[in-house]
Amino acid sequence: MSTDLLGKSALVSGASRGIGYAVAAELLSRGANVLITARKPEPLEQAAAELRGSGHQGEVVALAGNSGDAEARAAAVQRAVTEFGSLDILINNTGINPVYGSLMEADLDAVRKIFDVNVVAALGYIQEAYKAWMGEHGGAVVNVASVAGLRSTGVIAAYGASKAALIRLTDELAWQLGPKIRVNAVAPGVVKTSFADALYSADEDAAAQVYPMKRLGAPEDVARLIAFLASDQAQWITGETVRVDGGLLSTGGI
Repeated sequence: MSTDLLGKSALVSGASRGIGYAVAAELLSRGANVLITARKPEPLEQAAAELRGSGHQGEVVALAGNSGDAEARAAAVQRAVTEFGSLDILINNTGINPVYGSLMEADLDAVRKIFDVNVVAALGYIQEAYKAWMGEHGGAVVNVASVAGLRSTGVIAAYGASKAALIRLTDELAWQLGPKIRVNAVAPGVVKTSFADALYSADEDAAAQVYPMKRLGAPEDVARLIAFLASDQAQWITGETVRVDGGLLSTGGI
């Protein structure tokens, strides 16, 4: 078992399930203390209880809050610093996607909300982390983007555009916040979570066949990469968006 994050503390948003939960578990397994946050209190508390019972070294704190709310972001960051004495790692995992299909028929209020949660909230979390700890002490930020931010899908277009913006934000902040703060992103393909259920549940085997690896992603596939980027093993990596897509974009499709 790796202990490369021993003594570090992290905040993971959207962590009651799926990729966020797997990231929290991976960081804990490497010795970090982790504050998890998500919008709904009951699933978040259940996730926290499961993580506490997993036998990992690190502490787990749960604080419910909407990532799109500035006060909730500030409260989560301050709680992490108060509980753990630092905030070394920030994982921006919250994402929403209420809009499918043609952008010509998209509800602009829904599109606006997608960008507010997927992009603006991520920047808001980074601003809070910078003010509370990282600006003086340094740290690592990993943003969860998507292969849909790297190539057009025609299906989840608004979501993809927001993730493209998050990728550009990652690049920009890596330049602005170095050398103390590293900022990277990951771009998953379809991962087997409830969030992505509509993209594969009708025929998982068919969905997996377009991937060179012939399977969909698991949350743990993404979590291991994120933990690496957050660790000192990646101390000369910043401004990168790393695909974790089973080779999907290598095929020329999405």
